[in-house]
Amino acid sequence: MTAHPPHATPPCILTIAGSDSGGGAGIQADLKTMTALGGFGMSVITALTAQNGLGVTGIHAPDVEFVALQLTTVLDGFPVAGAKTGMLFSAPIIEAVADVLDARKNFPLVVDPVSVSQSGHRLLREDAVDALVRRVLPLADLLTPNRPEAEMLAGMDIATEGDAREAVRRILAMGPKAVLLKGGHFEGSGDLVDWLGLPGEDGGEPAVIALSQPRVDTPNNHGTGCTLSAAIATCLGLGMELLPAVQRAQRYLNLCLRESYTPGRGFGPPNHAAPLALRDF
Repeated sequence: MTAHPPHATPPCILTIAGSDSGGGAGIQADLKTMTALGGFGMSVITALTAQNGLGVTGIHAPDVEFVALQLTTVLDGFPVAGAKTGMLFSAPIIEAVADVLDARKNFPLVVDPVSVSQSGHRLLREDAVDALVRRVLPLADLLTPNRPEAEMLAGMDIATEGDAREAVRRILAMGPKAVLLKGGHFEGSGDLVDWLGLPGEDGGEPAVIALSQPRVDTPNNHGTGCTLSAAIATCLGLGMELLPAVQRAQRYLNLCLRESYTPGRGFGPPNHAAPLALRDF
């Protein structure tokens, strides 16, 4: 085995999200992604889910005070370089997380507004949507909704490129610094397109950029949103600017989907270790 020189300490990347007992989404997907891309992953668990590739069979949320304690303890002990939120589940948990972040956030934050699982199980209570919009969206350096989440937030159907651009503009007006509308829920045989919305210069019209990747024909799409947001947070924590961070995260997810497999029954996840398997150890 060839000896390699020591590397610098990886940046500390935090996920504030739910646990997936099946290992394909949630904090499990986040931590795998952070490690594969060169970060040191840490977690604040907002909910425990009983799930596998067939669906979610139950959710248990810890006490709100304990969620806040996890977050303050991590921030007390580590120099967080980047973070993401995923499943936040309830209004009280959102309020507790936002209170801490309001006071202590000094790192880029990617917000994945998780509301429904791939299997259709609700992961954000209906009464929590207002708290998410009011408390978390203004803290986001990047918001990463999929099509149903963007439709919910923008209050409109999204079927065309024009719809996508308008939805991004509406969501930007809610306070996030940038919005990435993910294209995985749009049908088509061509490239998959994500729409990146950035505020306009000097208060002008927002810029909406189309970012495409080859569409991957695979049923193993469990946890793709978690994986992409965790990858972007890691790239930002590594010091990348937003656009190249998003583009690198897209390439990572695309590779993981191309190399995906089904570890159990139902839908499998992306293969988060795909880049590691291609390296010479």
